[in-house]
Amino acid sequence: MFKSTTSRRAVVKAAAFIALTATALASLPALAQTTLERAKADGYIRVGFANEAPFGFATPDGKLTGEAPEVAKAVLAKMGIKQVDGVLTEFGSLIPGLKAGRFDIIAAGMFINPKRCAEINFSEPSYGIGQAMLVLKGNPKGVKDYSSIKDNPDLKLAVMAGAVEGGYAKDAGVAAGQIVSLPDQSSLVAAVQAGRADAAALTALSIADMAKKADGVESTKPFGEVAGKSVKGHGGFGFRKEDTDLLEAFNAELKTFLGSPEHIALVEPLGFGKDYLPNKTTAQLCAGE
Repeated sequence: MFKSTTSRRAVVKAAAFIALTATALASLPALAQTTLERAKADGYIRVGFANEAPFGFATPDGKLTGEAPEVAKAVLAKMGIKQVDGVLTEFGSLIPGLKAGRFDIIAAGMFINPKRCAEINFSEPSYGIGQAMLVLKGNPKGVKDYSSIKDNPDLKLAVMAGAVEGGYAKDAGVAAGQIVSLPDQSSLVAAVQAGRADAAALTALSIADMAKKADGVESTKPFGEVAGKSVKGHGGFGFRKEDTDLLEAFNAELKTFLGSPEHIALVEPLGFGKDYLPNKTTAQLCAGE
């Protein structure tokens, strides 16, 4: 009798313990999906871009294109993420927007540098390119590079807010009062056309594209040094610091894709190609090399 009662009590206690354990486990929050897991499950991901041709822009009919979005779409498709949705953002708001979760990857051809590396992670670079200036037809002020602006205090230089060109101008000795900071490419073109700026600085590819599409302006000859330092910029894709699995998966596919016939055929119509392949790593660029 004693043995039977003890057994029944043991069974009751065990059942109670199992019930309590099940209740406790049920009340625990489910493990959160990573961005990569969510994107694979949903079949789509959001990328931020800044409407800077040919790096990342929307066509008049709303198609997301440019070097960065096209490469991102190809790489993400190889990862099993077929749909890429673009979120248009001013260049200076791309990093804050990424960190705030408005989108999951920056696909805007953003240059990789130590300051940005402190805030976000970057993929390996997808291209490397120098600088140029947008000036009025005939280049009446004789602008060649940043030193031309520094040497003539009457000249004004337009740069895009948040882009590296503002830093290049300061490195070259251009006075703060000579620098006009504007939100996007169209503002840069309008400032030069209207005489509010005597030149606008961006990457050589962007300037060439702007000069081709706008009236009354042209590009200077591209250059690769500012104040004795190389300014051949290398652009890559931005990721939140916590999204390490997404970055690793992206880099794995990007490494085999870059320089392939598929990659070159994709970016050549946008002005890129074999001459614009990167020659530095992200580790070097984040270290300021």
